[in-house]
Amino acid sequence: MQDLQKVAVKVSVVTLIINAGLVAFKLLAGIFGNSYALISDAVHSASDVFSTVIVLIGVKIASKKADKNHPFGHERFECVAAILLAVVLFATGAGVGYSGISNIVTGEYKNFVMPGVIALVAAAVSIVVKEMMFWYTYSAAKKVNSSALKADAWHHRSDALSSIGSLVGVIGGLCGVKILDSIACIVICLFIFKASIQIFIDAIKKMTDEACDEKTEEEIKDFIISFEGVMRLDNLMTRMFGNRIYVIAEIACDGSLPLTDAHAIAEEVHNGIEVKFSLVKHITIHVNPFIEEEREETAPET
Repeated sequence: MQDLQKVAVKVSVVTLIINAGLVAFKLLAGIFGNSYALISDAVHSASDVFSTVIVLIGVKIASKKADKNHPFGHERFECVAAILLAVVLFATGAGVGYSGISNIVTGEYKNFVMPGVIALVAAAVSIVVKEMMFWYTYSAAKKVNSSALKADAWHHRSDALSSIGSLVGVIGGLCGVKILDSIACIVICLFIFKASIQIFIDAIKKMTDEACDEKTEEEIKDFIISFEGVMRLDNLMTRMFGNRIYVIAEIACDGSLPLTDAHAIAEEVHNGIEVKFSLVKHITIHVNPFIEEEREETAPET
């Protein structure tokens, strides 16, 4: 969990600094470029600061060591942060979609005012910067398997999509298709909804003891079988605990082995899994006796 905290803090500090600069840039560009859309976009970017703070708090709590009240650790608090961010992201999408639908229904899009060149440039810069922030945060999220960071990454992309809506609106105005801005808002809303729902479902799965992915489970099975002394893998169960994995395995060893030798094999498997699979937090190994079954040979009937 220290890796998660270290990565999350580093990513969050970088995004906070970039967001602050981007908010100031878009706000000034919106004011001087006569673009209310860009001013709204600046306010949207400011909300990213809130989401980043949620990530920091969630990861900070999740990184705390196990205590008397939480003997298995605090990893699930990271999932709580992801759920909160998914709700914020969904609300953001709803706001964007409502704006587009409202403008079409009321005919407000017909009053579209063409902004200045600086607003166009600011929207383009915002798209590039926010998309870069998305990939930076998303890559870090995959590295430490963090739902909260993944949600924060999608918050950055929602901002980029919002800026795309502003840019599309300007291009539509130049081409005489003023309704294009409102249509773009509705499409962007659907993309944001999809991302927020996926993040929400992922976080819920990690909070309800779902097994880890099949690929990782198969790798763990193959790894256990590879140990000398392990004659059979009788059972393997995994469950997600936040972004970490709990493993319960039953292995079969030679039934004639002394208890100390069987225990040594189990300990070797236990330590090996911890070293090879960094996301595994705890392993329980149970040893069953492996006894060759004697087959009675039946004489052929005459």
